[in-house]
Amino acid sequence: MRFLLLLFCFSLICFHKSYAIDSIRPNQALLDNTETLVSTRQDTFELGFFSPRNSKNRYVGIWYKNVQDFTVVWVANRENPLTDSSGVLTMTPTGNVVLQSNQSGVTIWSSNSSAKNPSLELLDSGNLVVKDGGSGSYAWQSFDHPCDTQIAGMKLGWDFVTGQHWYLTSWNSLQDPSIGNYSYKVDPRLPQVVQRRGKEIVYRSGPWDGVRFGGDPPFYDNPAFRPFYIFNQTHLYYIFENIDNSSVTRFWVHPSGSLQQLKLNRGTGDWVPIVFSLQKDECDTFGRCGPNGICDNNRNPVCDCPTGFVPKVPRDWASLDSSGGCILRTKLNCSAEEGFKRFTHTKLPYSPDYLVNRSVVIKQHCELICRRNCSCVAYSVSRLTGCAIWFRELVDVRLYDVGGQDLYIRMAASEFGKKACANVSIYIIVTKTWHFRDSFSKT
Repeated sequence: MRFLLLLFCFSLICFHKSYAIDSIRPNQALLDNTETLVSTRQDTFELGFFSPRNSKNRYVGIWYKNVQDFTVVWVANRENPLTDSSGVLTMTPTGNVVLQSNQSGVTIWSSNSSAKNPSLELLDSGNLVVKDGGSGSYAWQSFDHPCDTQIAGMKLGWDFVTGQHWYLTSWNSLQDPSIGNYSYKVDPRLPQVVQRRGKEIVYRSGPWDGVRFGGDPPFYDNPAFRPFYIFNQTHLYYIFENIDNSSVTRFWVHPSGSLQQLKLNRGTGDWVPIVFSLQKDECDTFGRCGPNGICDNNRNPVCDCPTGFVPKVPRDWASLDSSGGCILRTKLNCSAEEGFKRFTHTKLPYSPDYLVNRSVVIKQHCELICRRNCSCVAYSVSRLTGCAIWFRELVDVRLYDVGGQDLYIRMAASEFGKKACANVSIYIIVTKTWHFRDSFSKT
């Protein structure tokens, strides 16, 4: 069997050492002997076999071709390395890209794609594609399978039609490209980005409002890159473009979890951080003030209980430990009169249990839906994201100086005074006359 595999490999049209090619077809192979596949026109990117620093394992990856600091942006077999230089990358006649060991014959990785008259090409964008020779479409592309790096033209988010999910996962270490501890994903319900360490959330941007995420600056062009956020019925994703051909930037999830937007300094060949961290202050620490607590970076200390709430463990709050959060001063009773306190410029809460109905965009309608459910503790509504209602505890709420959205928290009518009681009575009567679709999306 080994003899036959070796005979097959030598029968392919192989390339001379150090020779770069621009495509691989079914009668061709890429061997682990410094052969590479280069991007078609500008020679910006290169694909081949490599070993991370201080590692003997071999991987197939894509890196910047003319950058002094060897920078890998995508790895095919990140979970299954070769332990020697026996690797061979081939394209089958049916359009499947296969990485095998020519020693054992074991398949290390494959694209699981199919195409007619296929070719494997590395585009100038850094996207590795299986091109269907009949239709000209891409049967498979590396941009659909990101690793730890987002480059210009690569999407992070969702295709609601196909179910495709684009997200980043860190390397395990600088020497090991296998999936590490950190992930960076777009939440498809309220459009926001969430970073996790394992299953634990460590950072959350706050929802997109059509201009900005939470209290971040609006999305504008800058001297390095041009950001876009697409949100419609079929797609939800973030993408950026380099401002011009002289600018090269990338977004990277470091193995330590730090999030960095980097720009290449062509003079020194170094990557220079232009966005050091998305966590700007103490209130960007996820859940900083505990359940139902609210964080305000203009206060000292930053944590407080919102109106109508008191510290759950006052003794801990007195010693500046707010991790226990807050509880309602007056417990909710669905049979009693209740109202909703409005909080402006907030980072909307996160909760394992919340529902979103994009078809409901009127405040009164959203409030009535929340009132009809005794477990609903808060709601928010906008024409972009629709009606969102939360259950149980509200986590990771903060106040912004600019931006943010209105949050309405449910509490006993006694927290509002007599005027609020009158308003509550009106809402209870109206509740009996309205009927709404409960077509909510859930966690």
